[in-house]
Amino acid sequence: MVKGRDDMETTTFKYLVPPTHEERTQLRNTIKLFVFDRKFNPPLSMDGLSGLAKELIKDHHLSIDLKGWLMVEINNAVWLDTVASIPFEKRLLLLPKCLSNSSKCKADIDELGLLCNLCRQCNILNLQTRAEELGMMSIVAEGFTSVIGLVESGMINAVIGVSCLHSLEKAFPLLINNAVPGLAIPLNEDGCKDTTVDEDYVYKLIEMHSTQEANLLDYDGLKSTIKKWFHKDNLKNVLSSSDDQTSLITREWMGDEGKRWRPYLLTATYMALSGKNDIPEKIQRAAIAIECFHKASLVHDDIEDDDLIRYDKETVNATYGVPVAINVGDMYLGEGYRLLTQCEHIDLIKVAANAHIALCKGQGMELEWSRHPQALSMDFVLDIFCHKTVPAFEVSLLMGATCSGNDEKLQKTLSRYAKSLGIAYQLRDDVEDFDDDSPLSIRPSAILAKVCELNPKEAFVDALLHADDLKAFLNQDNHKDLLNTALTQVQAMVEDYRKQALDVIDEISNVELKRLLFRVTKKILK
Repeated sequence: MVKGRDDMETTTFKYLVPPTHEERTQLRNTIKLFVFDRKFNPPLSMDGLSGLAKELIKDHHLSIDLKGWLMVEINNAVWLDTVASIPFEKRLLLLPKCLSNSSKCKADIDELGLLCNLCRQCNILNLQTRAEELGMMSIVAEGFTSVIGLVESGMINAVIGVSCLHSLEKAFPLLINNAVPGLAIPLNEDGCKDTTVDEDYVYKLIEMHSTQEANLLDYDGLKSTIKKWFHKDNLKNVLSSSDDQTSLITREWMGDEGKRWRPYLLTATYMALSGKNDIPEKIQRAAIAIECFHKASLVHDDIEDDDLIRYDKETVNATYGVPVAINVGDMYLGEGYRLLTQCEHIDLIKVAANAHIALCKGQGMELEWSRHPQALSMDFVLDIFCHKTVPAFEVSLLMGATCSGNDEKLQKTLSRYAKSLGIAYQLRDDVEDFDDDSPLSIRPSAILAKVCELNPKEAFVDALLHADDLKAFLNQDNHKDLLNTALTQVQAMVEDYRKQALDVIDEISNVELKRLLFRVTKKILK
């Protein structure tokens, strides 16, 4: 089955399903009680599912080869209540072609899957008919990959899929990482034709229904909404509408295309915690404010680093000169704090100010080191990350939580999540700097710190710190092994901090917030 980090080097995979219907039913009941007693909330990470499967194996003296099947069924038990609360018309039943009678099936197959010709030589038709009676969509196709697009488009909110464990080995992480409410029913045997499944179990899962309807976020709809907020016409209503040069530049650069991660995180966090799909005016203003702060940091950072290009476009200082750029950056700060005063939460200003101060401290540490370069330690670099990168994530999450009126305990949890995510993001970014041959100037980075730790000799460090192009220096034949070791070790740190972020998510009880943070972790860390 799918492997957790502790299983990554496993090269063989054994297909093992409890051999009898009675044993499978008994284990499913055991798992359901196990999950109920622990009060788990979905989603759970792959590492978490792996650990729970091992716990069951130990407690019930089961074969280790059952681990894959157990992970799938644990995940099912965790998602049961959520899937039951999703309307039938927002669910999809996914069946594999191998359930058909291979010797008698005459169905055609197109790009969407098998087109049943109603021959009744297998039970696919019966399962599809029951699903469609309930109002569910139904597809006969291999693997879950094809349905992720349907989930992201908002057409469906939950997947109930039948598949072999071999297919689940590839597709299961896709459901987990996208935090898709999903139930996966493993086939009872290996093979690509004439397979069987516990049909009573399938019927039970597709017929589940709860009177309490799930309130799932419309992620794609939210992105479209946020895009409208940053249209130049809307910005003229929200920001200074004057036609002086500073105001014009401020609106122009704010209206450029961008990922808008910070406004998205703030708004989505508010929606997840408040349970409201309607977004009040104060949230829009807080979201635009947070983007103002982000733009201010970019404008000032470009000045301090004398950068002339950002995102394939001239920087403000390159286009208008340093004095104008400083003034534009200050304008962004003023606009951001002005907008926050209109949001009915004085604590928002406190959150923003703390993040602003932390960013300045981190930038100051980096500037001071650049004036007097010396051997780097990883602790020093991580401290810079905690001041410069972490607040960018933390401020968005904390503002969203503040606007929803959430408690201090959750805010501390979100701060710990932001720390792990922010460090993982920056570590990964440092590794990706070496993906091409473009020049790389000397600056505090995880790769530079790791290289200094691996070879602390004074002569080497002195030559390293005076290199015009760090990448070219470390790619020399006599340094390549050192660079590869550093890249490998920093990549391992990325995985460790990613896992820490997922562990923090497991502490959160709000299902929709957990789904959001799972998706954010996957998107940001790719």
